[in-house]
Amino acid sequence: MKRILITGATGFVGRRLLKSLDLLESEVCILSRAINSDYKTIICDFEQDEVPLTALESIDTVFHLAGFAHDMSNASKIKDLYYKINVNSTIQLAKLAVQSGVKKFIFVSSVKAGGVAIPGKCLSENDQGEPEGVYGKTKREAELKLLEISQNSDMHVSIVRPSLVYGPGVKGNLKLMLSGIERGWFPPLPDVRNLRSMVHVDDLVRSILFVSNNKRANREIFIVTDGTPYSSREIYKYMCKALKKRVPKWYVPFFIFSVISYMNSSIRYRVNKLLGDECYSSKKLQSLGFKTHKSLENFNETYKSFKE
Repeated sequence: MKRILITGATGFVGRRLLKSLDLLESEVCILSRAINSDYKTIICDFEQDEVPLTALESIDTVFHLAGFAHDMSNASKIKDLYYKINVNSTIQLAKLAVQSGVKKFIFVSSVKAGGVAIPGKCLSENDQGEPEGVYGKTKREAELKLLEISQNSDMHVSIVRPSLVYGPGVKGNLKLMLSGIERGWFPPLPDVRNLRSMVHVDDLVRSILFVSNNKRANREIFIVTDGTPYSSREIYKYMCKALKKRVPKWYVPFFIFSVISYMNSSIRYRVNKLLGDECYSSKKLQSLGFKTHKSLENFNETYKSFKE
């Protein structure tokens, strides 16, 4: 029986990964700040603690999902915390994994590690640019150090870069947008024909398990999307349908968003997050045979994904 250790098991993606692993013949341990009564728990707070030296004894596979990912325009104020959790703890965990004889180490990174999105283009793993912001920079630094560790060991290391993840229990901007539409205060968005990549959380989990079991995924980075770029207007429409609300025929003109974006940098950041381009290609992962099962285009799946 395989023994698996997960970090970030209490998060949005981690909870769905646990459900999938429950269906497999494996023994699951979690590395967490708090005890989980359903699983063997090793207590460790990455903000304060070092990874216990015995944490990875007899572990076959590590799924490292934990990270610091607060969505803010001025994250530099807590730069040290980003480096502590996203870089230092990741590398410490990986080095301990090598010492403990762990066979596979799967790191869930971010598309932000690939650099700034380019309007009108879906970036691939080959389009590596300079990451913008401390979050992207720390994820990229962790990636590079992990790949270096893999070159000097026999441990299988794969890196997964999710695009915008949606599904049951989603938080952050998507949840805020959905709540705003449901309550009637979120404005109908204009069709600016921007491109945004997304992936359902269950397909992301499937991709994480897929690369852990594919020898060709060793020492590689993979972007994960559902294969269909959406405009912000399309996402707005799908959310309306999920809530069984009529899509308004009118919309707020784009020039209004442009005007208010000049009020301050924080508003400009939020407008860009809402209407800018963030498009990515997952053809590399698809070339190994991976296929997603869900997208926003199916009404029933959309409803379940946002409302479960």
